[in-house]
Amino acid sequence: MKLKVNLLTAAAGILLCACTAVNERRNEPSRAFNAPYEGEYLNRIAFPIGGLGSGMFCLDGDGSISNMSIRHEPDVFNAPCMFAAIHIKGLENGSKVLEKTVLDWKKFGAPNTALGSGGTSWGLPRYEEAVFEAQFPFADIQLKDKTMPVSVRLKGWSPFIPTDEDNSGLPAGALEYTFTNTGNADLELIFSYNSVNFMKAGKGESSIAPMANGFVLTQKGTDEEPFRAGEFAIYTDQPQTVINNSWFRGGWFDPLTICWNNIKDGKMPENKSVETGASGASLYVPFKLKANETKTIRLMMAWYVPYSHHRIGGEPYSERDLPTFNPDAAKSDAVYFAAAGSHNYRPWYSNKFKSLSEVTDYWSKNYDELKSKTQTFTDAFYNSSLPPEVIEAIAANLTILKSPTVFRQYDGRMWNWEGCGDTWGSCHGSCTHVWNYAQAVPHLFPNMERTLRETEFLISQDSRGHQTFRTNLPIRPVEHGYHAASDGQLGGIMKAYREWRISGDNEWLKKMYPAIKQSLDYCSSTWDPKGLGALEEPHHNTYDIEFWGPDGMCTSFYTGALQAIVLMGKDVGDDVSRYETLLAKSKEYIETKLWNGEYFIQDIRWKDLETSDPTTAQSFQTQYSPEARAILEVEGPKYQYGTGCLSDGILGSWISLVCGMPEVIDKDKVTSHLKAVHKYNLKDDLSAHANPQRPTFAMGDDGGLLLCSWPQGGKLQLPFVYSDEVWTGIEYQVASHLMFEGEVEKGLDIVRACRLRYDGRIRNPFNEYECGAWYARAMASFGMLEGLTGVRYDAVDGTLNIDSRVGDFTSFISTNTGFGNVGLKNGKAFLEVKYGAIPVKKCLVSNVEQAL
Repeated sequence: MKLKVNLLTAAAGILLCACTAVNERRNEPSRAFNAPYEGEYLNRIAFPIGGLGSGMFCLDGDGSISNMSIRHEPDVFNAPCMFAAIHIKGLENGSKVLEKTVLDWKKFGAPNTALGSGGTSWGLPRYEEAVFEAQFPFADIQLKDKTMPVSVRLKGWSPFIPTDEDNSGLPAGALEYTFTNTGNADLELIFSYNSVNFMKAGKGESSIAPMANGFVLTQKGTDEEPFRAGEFAIYTDQPQTVINNSWFRGGWFDPLTICWNNIKDGKMPENKSVETGASGASLYVPFKLKANETKTIRLMMAWYVPYSHHRIGGEPYSERDLPTFNPDAAKSDAVYFAAAGSHNYRPWYSNKFKSLSEVTDYWSKNYDELKSKTQTFTDAFYNSSLPPEVIEAIAANLTILKSPTVFRQYDGRMWNWEGCGDTWGSCHGSCTHVWNYAQAVPHLFPNMERTLRETEFLISQDSRGHQTFRTNLPIRPVEHGYHAASDGQLGGIMKAYREWRISGDNEWLKKMYPAIKQSLDYCSSTWDPKGLGALEEPHHNTYDIEFWGPDGMCTSFYTGALQAIVLMGKDVGDDVSRYETLLAKSKEYIETKLWNGEYFIQDIRWKDLETSDPTTAQSFQTQYSPEARAILEVEGPKYQYGTGCLSDGILGSWISLVCGMPEVIDKDKVTSHLKAVHKYNLKDDLSAHANPQRPTFAMGDDGGLLLCSWPQGGKLQLPFVYSDEVWTGIEYQVASHLMFEGEVEKGLDIVRACRLRYDGRIRNPFNEYECGAWYARAMASFGMLEGLTGVRYDAVDGTLNIDSRVGDFTSFISTNTGFGNVGLKNGKAFLEVKYGAIPVKKCLVSNVEQAL
């Protein structure tokens, strides 16, 4: 126990050494994990503010706004000219934009810089320095300027309340500006917020309209493009607010020039008329500050874009494509159209709110309560004794839930991209093999996660049990003309078990079980037709290729799914003897035939399979040129890993653990595999590593965990297509799995390597990317909470499980009905519920019952 207790103390010192060592190599200063950002660490910060499935904008490290993405798709380089400013009467040069001096990366090479970046506020005077501190979902910026007698603190936030997906999904955000008079004289000041009409889009009419204490940027839709319609409100809580709905009309730079002249001269022109075609608007708040007095001005933002142009996916070819256990599935599109009035995606909030005014009324009336509940979550989450690099990694990736990666359609069901392209969603359909890794939503918003399982098994699964791993949008039955994803479909079976145990809803399990069983039967008959307990027929997976012959990664999914069906089947009274037999075979097969003495491998096969010709088999971008056919004869099919040490090589075993099941596969062998991954795949410097694939995830003197290596030789000429890359989601699942197995320090090594890449200088700390920005796989990070603490609440039997790998601790817990803090103090368990309820009937500490 003393060793465990000392781990966290040791980790605190080691993490500082890790930061320092890497930065000494780079001859640069270090920044501690989970600490404020300043200086060069501000460079790439863009912190998402918005709602679950509602769109976002980002608060940058300098206090500016970027990534304005509220039209149901990302717009990464959309940084409209919108800014706050302060004017101090009687002070020379006393007018400044409430942002830090412009970040270096914006000055050269960014969009439009070669033309001088006209139309931005970058050339206006601003504060000298900033310090940025994040405690998700709050971001605080302290602005500093020795020439100004007023200190400024900016707090950006939007609601985030676990178990309350509705209030966490509002199309709204806020910026609170707090001013303190640091001098000895009383001051008269004018705060202003100024913005172009960035809602202008397409051919529809645009205008700027007044509202109480603010203005509304408006764009109308057209008959041809109704999705262009949208509104964005900017308003304050100050009754003395003066509104100018229309900037000066003129050419060249006239509008912004006059706007700034008004600010620096302390003028507050008033114009409340609706101005069609107005280029921009301003609001002004005059106020006074006595010496040492403080005042906060609340700037609220809300938006309403009720339509989109998104309709994604092919329609069913025939009755075969329809699900067996949901007879109403065929009516999905008609039912959706009857409710939403569109065959395209519409956001959930347009169902709850019928207009922008309803959003702003709700936001204003409930602001204080929503902030208080959000602060309760933040306080509970950060009330943790776990290593700061872990807390930083988890919190940073919760921002994915505020990004355009996440959709929530009109009827409230969740649908997601894998990530965000610059102006498009990257890889559609709540992709099962990517969202396998994401562990945040099932714990924070379990109702939302269950809608994903219901879609997979009751909409996207056909009469054979074949699942498409990409769901249509709006959610409806889909064509089944391509492979199922072996890891995605088998992972879904394990996740169904997880959702049952988290929800405690036995009726839900009974409803889902027939489709879950059908799904597993399809997997067995398709990939394991001989009943070996291993996937040997070509099986599609998250690397966008097919593995030929049994492999540790996908067979571990099979083992886990078999265990899940046995556990669920017994509960509903099904005969699971056939699955128990297969489970025993699967365990034996992976432990003996896919084990090389140190780690799990792949047995590449093709000639003795039912599908024996890789050159004619259906695949995604796997063509066989004459050169490739020559390689086939020598090495086998393209894109395998064979004798390689695959970081995901025992992934199904981790999925089993985070889904609340025991680890079936031999623990010693699993641990040996993970230690080999740490030994061979984790690099503290990639300068000598050749990556002909996608290098910018990690390159040069970055550290990171490679997807695969071949320490015993045997690397193929064309191994699987992403093998030389580094993905944060895989880094986190390996780190979490190492923690589960008691190898805490090795897990932390990987976390540190990852977060050092995302320190703000080159990469955004709040946007870990893979095949797109805000990439869902990175939410594997949430699994580190359970990896370190063993904390899991089972709502079926009301059991709180704790199995700490770090001795005494305090950590965050979130369940289907509430959240709070949990931990051990002197080896005794405690639970402090901060929100909702967590009804505990029994507490097990390392499988020994203990009173709370």
